[in-house]
Amino acid sequence: MCIDSYCGIICPVDTANGFHVGLSAHLLSLEENYRSAGASWYIYNLLCHLPAADPDLRYTAFLYEPRFSPRPGMRVRRPRWSTATPWKRIAWEQVAAPVASRREGVDVFHAMAFVAPVMVQSPTVITIFDLSFLLFPTAFKAINRLYLRAMTQFSARRARRVIAISEHTRQDVIVRLGVPAERVQTVYCGVDPSFHPLPPARVEAFRQRKGLPERFILFLGTLEPRKNVSRLIDAFAFLVASSPGDLTNLHLVVAGGKGWFFESIFAQVQELGLTKRIHLVGYVPEGEKRLWYNAATCFCYPSRYEGFGLPPLEAMACGIPVIVSNTSSLPEVVGNAGVTVSPEDTPALSEALRRVLTDGTLRAELSEKGLERARHFSWDRAARQTTTIYRQIWDQVRQEK
Repeated sequence: MCIDSYCGIICPVDTANGFHVGLSAHLLSLEENYRSAGASWYIYNLLCHLPAADPDLRYTAFLYEPRFSPRPGMRVRRPRWSTATPWKRIAWEQVAAPVASRREGVDVFHAMAFVAPVMVQSPTVITIFDLSFLLFPTAFKAINRLYLRAMTQFSARRARRVIAISEHTRQDVIVRLGVPAERVQTVYCGVDPSFHPLPPARVEAFRQRKGLPERFILFLGTLEPRKNVSRLIDAFAFLVASSPGDLTNLHLVVAGGKGWFFESIFAQVQELGLTKRIHLVGYVPEGEKRLWYNAATCFCYPSRYEGFGLPPLEAMACGIPVIVSNTSSLPEVVGNAGVTVSPEDTPALSEALRRVLTDGTLRAELSEKGLERARHFSWDRAARQTTTIYRQIWDQVRQEK
């Protein structure tokens, strides 16, 4: 048992057991907004599962998030200033992290989101979620884009290992960042066991409480241009206009926190005169997501580019039919358990929605396949594969001495 006076918590750590892994986790956010999605959710789940995946290792997580409670076998080091803003986080990564890592005696340093400290002395592993800052540069502020582009490439080329969260991202890292293939490994994200089919009575009570329609298409994700929500709205408008008899009571629910350049989505709904059929419900707390999935008739995620795509996986785990784009990592995640369509083809997307909504046999088939597909992804497995990478690095370092 050690008393960690720096972070102010008591955390059980066996300091004589195994080598020491430092985890740079300053992107972790447990706030109820879009910052808690994506990279933050990955970081949170790995922090929760790593100690059990390999109890012989020692773990120190460097983070600020005050609401995170470390698991047994892990200690937390928090800085004396908030790293919630990008520049304060960068300052910690590049200035304080090397000092903290050396002081703690870290043997392997895992930068859990893109960028490792330039001056850190330990061998590094970094996680790259996607290369959207290269592929969709206009979606980023210039200074953020330049920092990510330069520092991610430098960190990736210097790292002993790069973890990519899908094979598509792995290939992007190899080709676009010039990292040797043998140093880039795919570790898929997992799906939390809380995402599963719920009792109909519970779902109906939730529907009544939220005032949800009987039949609706669900989109759940951060509202930003890359998610292609405007295309989904156009496809929905085309669908209800061309199928007035079959889908009279159909609605579209767009759930997710406001990211950036989201204002046009609200304007589009107004211009189409569909404010009574399209519901923009805002951020959905993590604990409620499974209820939204279970209440939906189908889930549609027409994103132009994803490093992985957790929402379709979560929907499949709840037994909900999914429609996704046929681009980037999304076909890799859904396999043959979902309908894929071009994210730039509005009529094709509308037709895919019509098929799933009007064909009960197809919905049942997609539901069954989705449940089976989702069983292949778990955070336990992701954590075990990640600790295997740590051990590969440590073995390599010892062989070099």
